[in-house]
Amino acid sequence: MESIESIKQLKARYFRFVDEKRHDELAALFTPDAKIVTDGIAFGSPADFAGTVRDFIGAAPTVHHGHMPEIEITAQDTASGIWAMEDLLTFPAGENAPKGHNGYGQYRETYRRVDGNWLIESLSLTRFRKDPLENWTPDSV
Repeated sequence: MESIESIKQLKARYFRFVDEKRHDELAALFTPDAKIVTDGIAFGSPADFAGTVRDFIGAAPTVHHGHMPEIEITAQDTASGIWAMEDLLTFPAGENAPKGHNGYGQYRETYRRVDGNWLIESLSLTRFRKDPLENWTPDSV
């Protein structure tokens, strides 16, 4: 149970670091050789993934939630998990602004304990649905 709780806290930090724009700390939640795939796009390293998150969402407000974890300890230092997810991304209105969305999907992950700390060893995010959201004008909020 202690390992499962540690993995839940690891994933909570993942979501929080994305929303708080703490990209270096986000990258540190992964093993150095982690396999990361989101919506079919593979990343070369945790730093590449965190850099892409930084470059894509910038200062835009985001909300990321993980729900209903199914975590299985597969060996003393390995585990797997499935998380239901929801994300909300909105961007300031402007020329060439990305479109926002409210997304729903699932994370499938593996974890490895390294030096006593659980880290994400692989992450695969699949969104099942993306509802478009209007961009916003910061002055009107």
